[in-house]
Amino acid sequence: MSGGDPTGRQHPDEAGPALDMLPEDWSRALAVVAHPDDLEYGASAAVARWTAMGKDVRYVLATRGEAGIDSMAPERTGPLRSAEQVEAAAAVGVSVVEFLDHPDGMVVNGIGLRRDLAAAIRRHRPEVIIGSNYRDRWGETGPWNHVDHRELGRALPDAVRDAANRWLFTDAGKPWSGVSWIAYASSPAATHGVDVTDHLDEGVDSLRRHRVYIESLGDPDFDPDTFLRGSCAAVGEMLGVRFAVAFELIPV
Repeated sequence: MSGGDPTGRQHPDEAGPALDMLPEDWSRALAVVAHPDDLEYGASAAVARWTAMGKDVRYVLATRGEAGIDSMAPERTGPLRSAEQVEAAAAVGVSVVEFLDHPDGMVVNGIGLRRDLAAAIRRHRPEVIIGSNYRDRWGETGPWNHVDHRELGRALPDAVRDAANRWLFTDAGKPWSGVSWIAYASSPAATHGVDVTDHLDEGVDSLRRHRVYIESLGDPDFDPDTFLRGSCAAVGEMLGVRFAVAFELIPV
């Protein structure tokens, strides 16, 4: 990867797009999120772009989302949502999907989670990590973010450092210090964007694969195509393209 600070605008006083282009000078990424469907509300369209470019992208999920459907018992929901996630990943060219089996709704930023994340980072040896919004809210005035998103997202930078430290979690694989940054999708403090104009259809397809979960939300008017086109068009205006996905990039 090229040097320099990937988080700052080169010429912040000059007119231009509100977001910088997310760096793409890498070959391997690991997407780490809490639940099935977390990646499909935009980020998966970027994943489709990257796999089409020949990049190796893999998924690790902390839970199986087993507590996510009120009308269905967890023992049924977990396998169903896991299968939907595998299908959603395949729709954007991802064949490796792992589940860490932490309890849905009770993910804790602690030693156990850090160990599992560090082990996954050592196992997959990514250059960059893709996460999801770890901040308290969705937007500046939006609803409170899910506790699993907050706990997992805040554990990721520590897990990256843990993975690089040979004296920590010595039974969890060989150290890996190759991660340069984490890019959090759906963050209210976005710094970068990815042009997904040519890959939005794959992103929509990936979201549609969560059919049972989406139906369980009880909103008959929700349409994945309408939702993603609207949100990606808004980010596209900030990036100067037709459709885009936003990320908050944090170096580690």
